[in-house]
Amino acid sequence: MTNPLLQDWTTPFQIAPFAEIDDDHFAPALEEALIAHLAEIDAIAESVEPASFENTIEAMEGAGEALDKVLSVFFTIAGADSNPKRQELQRDFSPKLSAHSSAIYANSALFARVEQLWEARDTLDLNDEQARVLMLTHRGFVRSGAALTGAEEEKMTSVKSRLAVLGTEFVQNLLKDESDWFMELSDEALSELPDFVQDAARGAGAEKEVDGAVVTLSRSLIVPFLQFSPQRDLREKAYNAWAARGANGGETDNRGIAGETLALRAERAALLGYPDFAHYKLETEMAGKPDAVRDLLMQVWTPAKAQANKDAAILEEMLHADGITGPLEPWDWRYYSEKRRKVEHDLDEAELKPYLQLDRMIEASFACSTRLFGLDFAPLDLPLYHEDCRAWEVTKDGKHIAVFIGDYFARGSKRSGAWCSAMRAQAKKPNVQSPIVINVCNFAKPSEGKPALLSYDDARTLFHEFGHALHQMLSDVEYESVSGTSVARDFVELPSQLYEHWLEVPEVLAEFATHAETGEAMPKALLDKVLGAATYDMGFATVEYVASALVDLAFHEGTPPADPMQKQAEVLADIGMPRAIGMRHATPQFAHVFAGDGYSSGYYSYMWSEVMDADAFEAFEEVGDPFDSATAKRLADTVLSSGGSKDATELYMEFRGRMPGVEALLKGRGLAA
Repeated sequence: MTNPLLQDWTTPFQIAPFAEIDDDHFAPALEEALIAHLAEIDAIAESVEPASFENTIEAMEGAGEALDKVLSVFFTIAGADSNPKRQELQRDFSPKLSAHSSAIYANSALFARVEQLWEARDTLDLNDEQARVLMLTHRGFVRSGAALTGAEEEKMTSVKSRLAVLGTEFVQNLLKDESDWFMELSDEALSELPDFVQDAARGAGAEKEVDGAVVTLSRSLIVPFLQFSPQRDLREKAYNAWAARGANGGETDNRGIAGETLALRAERAALLGYPDFAHYKLETEMAGKPDAVRDLLMQVWTPAKAQANKDAAILEEMLHADGITGPLEPWDWRYYSEKRRKVEHDLDEAELKPYLQLDRMIEASFACSTRLFGLDFAPLDLPLYHEDCRAWEVTKDGKHIAVFIGDYFARGSKRSGAWCSAMRAQAKKPNVQSPIVINVCNFAKPSEGKPALLSYDDARTLFHEFGHALHQMLSDVEYESVSGTSVARDFVELPSQLYEHWLEVPEVLAEFATHAETGEAMPKALLDKVLGAATYDMGFATVEYVASALVDLAFHEGTPPADPMQKQAEVLADIGMPRAIGMRHATPQFAHVFAGDGYSSGYYSYMWSEVMDADAFEAFEEVGDPFDSATAKRLADTVLSSGGSKDATELYMEFRGRMPGVEALLKGRGLAA
């Protein structure tokens, strides 16, 4: 049987031939690709030629092409369109991929060549990017345990293998809890909701094959339900189901996984000589040490909590005015906050939402990049992995730059959240390759024939993820290992969060926020209200995020907690968490932290990057033009095109001339004193 995953792809732009690939192709393709990659690595390690940058580092950069192709396809569909077979494959692949990585880093002959080049680095006549790639390669070997021997080496391999398995289980448990639960709505309960929520609930019912409307645990549906349903008992039921994801007992309970994961991470850090996992993880980030992270988070926490407590008092008065005794609860906050916003800002989400059509917001995100960076987008008719996906060719001055794919709608087979990934990253050596970039979101899919409408938060998410995509598509480096978003974790959110600012540029909304039925532009009065309420309820939003980041940091500092849920409760008590606000991601749902090492001890990264993005957008404000061509070119030439080819601090300094303080962030969130 010919396996399309292992063939040369003659498709347009060499995109994966999704229509020819089925689930039975993945396992044999992976086995063959793993063998081929190890053979390439062994050939590099056992070469009789003296080690050089070209025959060792550059050769490693080019190795594993078949494996990259198999995994890029598999992990794309495993996250965005899962099924039982793909979940089974993912559970099978996780330990194999961990063992494969361990075998490479444990290859003593290969490490000896890397070490030899590192020791001789000053004599190799490397350019700046090559020197950085060498440094990162050597550091990656050391931090993966290449210098360990004997029992410690075996233990490291075992720990990493088990962590890979646990991360997969965590994600699959969460997906199952999210996809299994739904709450049917009576005609009366449905009629009390705005039209756009009714439409989304009917669409969710159709997706669940239910005769009627339902509320699911998709954020794009449950949040507006909590905002608009006057039935407190239903809000409580829905909120508690949302909060209980991953903590329902039985096979999908993630609490034990979280505890074991934290213990294994601590063991991994100890094997490498670090006092705890936080010190290990943060060593390579801009923050550097846990104390720097905590200092930033607490500078933001104090004013955010003060604002949230003021807001809670007002919302509780509204609750009591409705004849309800007792305190404000988490399932009450969004409902009364929405009512308050309507009173104080004369702004109603139901009035706003028809102006935020998905298609028009996609156009807006494209148009801003055209004005800033000269990019053009042309729709492509390509077979993709799901009928909801769309694709565009991205060009600049008539030259092909990238393929961009958007997968925007929620479905039961897609994990929650939003993300950007590259099926192929930009590089020039050893082979020239252009990026194929995907944005995945979870917006509520409308019923048939209706336009997809976004909340303002949804629109921000769309711009955020497209900012990540720009980081990939504008990359202009030599080597894939430093391409695009291959940067420090607390720097990677800078391009995405910075791009959100263009959604709030008045002329952008004036042009692209058009009514779904009439086609008319958003009235200036409504536009002014939207922008005037930009920091509304920011105490709530900041508290739920910073609390999650502080819990993540505490999990990875010092001795790992025997009971993560108890540790979570202790941290929240210590910081005085407002009782009516839940963490944005409680431990059993904290996929950022427990699905893998990516954001472990690193959830603070969004806030660290926000300090920079607030300051970076001020560069445009200082010249009085959000589309200033010289500032945009400097942003592209430094931050967006350089990937990880330079240190993150150096890149930001090149763009802005200095590092920022927290003041711009607090001002942007409306929390400045």
